[in-house]
Amino acid sequence: MKSVPIDAGGQEPRIGARLRDARQRQGLTIDQVAQSTGLTKGFISRIERDVTSPSVSTLVTVCAALSLPVGELFTAPKNDVVRAGDAPKIQLTGQGADERLLTPRGQGRVQLIRSVTGPGATGGDELYTLNCEVEVVHVLRGTLQVRFSDSVVTLAEGDTLTFSGREPHSWLNPDETATSEALWVIAPASWST
Repeated sequence: MKSVPIDAGGQEPRIGARLRDARQRQGLTIDQVAQSTGLTKGFISRIERDVTSPSVSTLVTVCAALSLPVGELFTAPKNDVVRAGDAPKIQLTGQGADERLLTPRGQGRVQLIRSVTGPGATGGDELYTLNCEVEVVHVLRGTLQVRFSDSVVTLAEGDTLTFSGREPHSWLNPDETATSEALWVIAPASWST
């Protein structure tokens, strides 16, 4: 019986960037990982730069130090596309706004919402909060006012405001004749925390 050569079909997996990302997200230095694994800083650095390939047992040790499942290093990144015509309509806050969720519903790390507000549209008279760390609003067209308990910030086209979602606030399209359009970024997604 003749043996059939097997082609590996490509390059070795590049896992270094994922290991570096896991380390940095935890606020760990290369030195700290080296100390907890018994490996040298130089070796950890070479692994993170994909200059060297660790043995399976070394990889398991490094992943254990980073509380990272080994399998995550080899899974293909997931890319989700929400087409403009498929963006679901949501009712986040207020009245007079057409709000569309531009990130997948299952995305817990962040929400991106496109809000088209008619003249005089408002988030309501009552200030509200969202269960998230940060909100960012970027005005694409028109004017938008964001009201806090002690101030009002007026945003024009191209302006961006960043604030805590736990800060009581509301919004208003102050223009009585023109529509405004804004992108709201909510992180993490308000339903995930």
